[in-house]
Amino acid sequence: MSRYSTTLANFWHSIVLFAALGLFLGVVLSFLRPLEYSSTTRLLILQQIGAVDAYTASRAAERVADDLANIIYTTTFYGKVISASSNIDQEYFGDNEHRLRKKWGRTVDATVARGTGLLEINVYHTDVEQAELIARAVTAVLVSEGWTFTSGGSISIQQVDDPLNSRWPMRPNIPVNAFTGFFLGGLAGIGYVFLKADRIRRRHQLLHE
Repeated sequence: MSRYSTTLANFWHSIVLFAALGLFLGVVLSFLRPLEYSSTTRLLILQQIGAVDAYTASRAAERVADDLANIIYTTTFYGKVISASSNIDQEYFGDNEHRLRKKWGRTVDATVARGTGLLEINVYHTDVEQAELIARAVTAVLVSEGWTFTSGGSISIQQVDDPLNSRWPMRPNIPVNAFTGFFLGGLAGIGYVFLKADRIRRRHQLLHE
């Protein structure tokens, strides 16, 4: 057995202690942020660009979907979403411009499926009903006014999946944070063990000189 393996075997309890401490901190720190539920919907973006092959058409739709995904994070789009539903709690976002932008950017998450015109929208909120309301309002704005945020040929946007609400909080991701804490704690424990073993070796060398 190598020296490193022997060191790890002799001080395994220290590594386990550090890993357990990291797991504990990962879980505890997760609860420092409010628990947020999610509501997810998907839309299909189609662009009419004349007689072209399927690949060109899908790339064009993907490009439009990318543009819309970026537009969703803007305060202009936020204003349209708020106007689309009077039941959305505006106090949640505050009236300070900086805080509003930051909060809105954390509330919505838009991703595009590569090679398609599918735009997936995830809305996160401490109240699952509010998350669904915002998801429906975002969809309504995109379907009715999405074309105003793009250039080029005419586009059509249609919802292909109704909002699907999470049954449990999705953020923070407690299992992932716990595993990350456990892993980092274990690495810290290994580093501590090697430093401790090195100090012990140096002490022994000094005693025998």
